[in-house]
Amino acid sequence: MFSNFMKALEQKYEQMVEIRRYLHQYPELSFKEYQTAAYIRSFYERRGIAVQANVGGNGLVAVIEGKKPGKTVALRADFDALPIQDEKDVPYKSTVPGVMHACGHDGHTATLLSLAEVFYDMREHLHGNIVCIHQHAEEYAPGGAKEMIEAGCLEGVDAIFGTHLWATVPTGVIQYRTGPIMAAADRFEITIKGSGGHGAQPHKTKDSIVIASQLVMNLQQIVSRRVNPIDSAVVTVGSFVAENAFNVIADSAKLVGTVRTFNEEVRTQIEDEIERVIKGTCLAADADYEYVYTRGYPPVVNHPEETDFLIDTAKGIEGVIAVEETEPHMGGEDFAYYLQHVKGTFFFTGAKAPEVTNAYPHHHPRFNFDEKAMLIAAKVLGTAAWTYLEKNQPIEESVTTNN
Repeated sequence: MFSNFMKALEQKYEQMVEIRRYLHQYPELSFKEYQTAAYIRSFYERRGIAVQANVGGNGLVAVIEGKKPGKTVALRADFDALPIQDEKDVPYKSTVPGVMHACGHDGHTATLLSLAEVFYDMREHLHGNIVCIHQHAEEYAPGGAKEMIEAGCLEGVDAIFGTHLWATVPTGVIQYRTGPIMAAADRFEITIKGSGGHGAQPHKTKDSIVIASQLVMNLQQIVSRRVNPIDSAVVTVGSFVAENAFNVIADSAKLVGTVRTFNEEVRTQIEDEIERVIKGTCLAADADYEYVYTRGYPPVVNHPEETDFLIDTAKGIEGVIAVEETEPHMGGEDFAYYLQHVKGTFFFTGAKAPEVTNAYPHHHPRFNFDEKAMLIAAKVLGTAAWTYLEKNQPIEESVTTNN
């Protein structure tokens, strides 16, 4: 029966491509994915699959109930796009100015929709239930996962699996990691309040640009000199704004940046250390400041048992050429919230075509991925869910099946 499941997935490949390319042409930004949500809802309703819309916002949850008793497994796909101009020269290029799927979420959605359809067609043989979580707003904190969880998308779920198509890793490679695999992603804003004046009379001012420049350099000492070298951390200033006329010393300067950590104690330490450095820098320059630290997604921490299960499952799948442990990634993902409530694992599915030498990274205007990776992702997710339900079916049912 399972061989039929895999054949059915293979027959859905062209559909995956069609869905992915449609979504790629009509991307929507985080929290504004109204048409995308409508498309997903329509897909399920046309096939008679129960689906709930507006879950925690624009999210959707489709439930496929197996005809045999058992556990419940959740699979998740995100569907928001990014504020980036699509610069690819392809027939399915984004039609929305300044918005594109530059991270693969269109592929995630196409994968899960097709996978859900196969599960539904084979529900007579399914030991338990499949919950398909279509999540909005992964790209922009506070994200959609937390809202969907609060709305009840994980009620009754025993395990959850998720993947991210990874365009810089060869197609066919599955990357996993037990424990932290992606970092907590926080944001900080610092406004230096000096005293402006004429550019020819700096001695009568408190130059916010000079103070902020010193602060940028001083912040680099937090990771190099205050954080234990055993712990990974990043403090990055990504924006420095102090617009003014060329001959005017600015009253204020604003810095915006991000902090990435895996350890909660280190996360708190850096939040405090940043203010300590700001305070010292401004005290030396007799300036004031404002400091806002916003905690984003927590780290994605995979559960050991489910990760080991995923590794064993992926190794025997056609199309998978390697299953390898990856280093932790400093990128953030709100799949972290699901793993705080339910056991499960999050992994990467390689999506770099063999003929591609240097793939454009995620969030790049020319980002693209090998669409064959969607089928591999579907097979790995589908096999994980199917096998998990088979192995955890009720004892009475298991005995009957084995006989």
